[in-house]
Amino acid sequence: MKVLTVQYGCGAMCLFTAEDAVDELEEALSEAASNATFALIYFSKSRVDSETIIALMARSVPDLPYAACSTAGELTPNGAAEGQIMIILLPKDHFNVAAAPMRIDRTRRLDEAAADVATFRCLFQAEHEESESSRNFAMCITDGLSFDEEAVAAALHWGLDDLPLLGGSAGDGLDFNSTCLILNGEVLTDGTILLLVNCDLPLQIFKTENFEPTSQKLVVTRSDPERRIVYEFNAADAAHVYADVVGVDPQSLSPMTFASHPLVLRIGNEMYCRSIQKVNEDGSLSFFCAIDDGIVLTVAEPTGMARSTADVLASVRETIGEIDFVLGFDCVLRRIDARNRQVTHKISQLYAENRVIGFNTYGEQYRSMHLNQTLAGVAFGIPVATKEAAE
Repeated sequence: MKVLTVQYGCGAMCLFTAEDAVDELEEALSEAASNATFALIYFSKSRVDSETIIALMARSVPDLPYAACSTAGELTPNGAAEGQIMIILLPKDHFNVAAAPMRIDRTRRLDEAAADVATFRCLFQAEHEESESSRNFAMCITDGLSFDEEAVAAALHWGLDDLPLLGGSAGDGLDFNSTCLILNGEVLTDGTILLLVNCDLPLQIFKTENFEPTSQKLVVTRSDPERRIVYEFNAADAAHVYADVVGVDPQSLSPMTFASHPLVLRIGNEMYCRSIQKVNEDGSLSFFCAIDDGIVLTVAEPTGMARSTADVLASVRETIGEIDFVLGFDCVLRRIDARNRQVTHKISQLYAENRVIGFNTYGEQYRSMHLNQTLAGVAFGIPVATKEAAE
């Protein structure tokens, strides 16, 4: 079959295809969406463009609200993949979703952007109060090439008050040319889509990463913070210093090198990845996350990705019981590192067994932080009525 459909216990559905099957996807979507309240669409730019997605939704489900973005890989019900079109349908029986575009960038004051977020949150909470049987949380999708993700995370965290947030940055495979965000038929430029969700399923928001710091320190001595470019570490050419520290030739630096030897920043007692995106012709390094002169980065070594991922999913099950499905935002560098360490099959199998669906990102949003080399997710448990019927 060109279009595969998986339905979960709560009624959520995932449709996905890696083939040129837009017509078949349109037919399958029309049949599957009768009980949907919102659709999340993750797609590879190598497969389709924004116009195709917009036309597909307009023809098949013209009244269904949706948010879509391009990816750096997809997490399908069958595991990790590339070149897919995925549509996740959230059922009206258990979900209420509101979505809005947010303009959060360096041209606006942070408090102004946060005020827009707060207004949207207050309207949603007035209509959907939390109770013993339902919880509210926020998700976001933002442009992974905007250089604004830290501002986005800060403004959202400020405006959302204590509402938990997770999300991911849209990708473009490993091309890093342009990403795409769509909200209800409108293509957003340098934008952010904020989704507020009310859900009556058991749920748990989580993150996991797998790295440990070494003793190697790199001080940023010359950079361009606005473009996230480091020109010098320790007062010398950034690419050469980094290559020397990790023991490779500067000419051989690649995404595999960056994934296998991430740089981390200590904030309080926590370590956060500041991952390298690419090496530039002048020997500088472009980063996925914010950098600045004077910060001290530590070289880290990834450890036990499969084990750490299995552990966090086991912890989720202890909290909410059986997992119905997980919406996951998984850094593309984790996928590259898994491939480099030959554990891609293990990770893909873990995702399939635990019903993780989502996409590979250029960065992850988790509460107030913009992160790299992290899996951030929200896990949903089996509906209470379904549990009681089974017992």
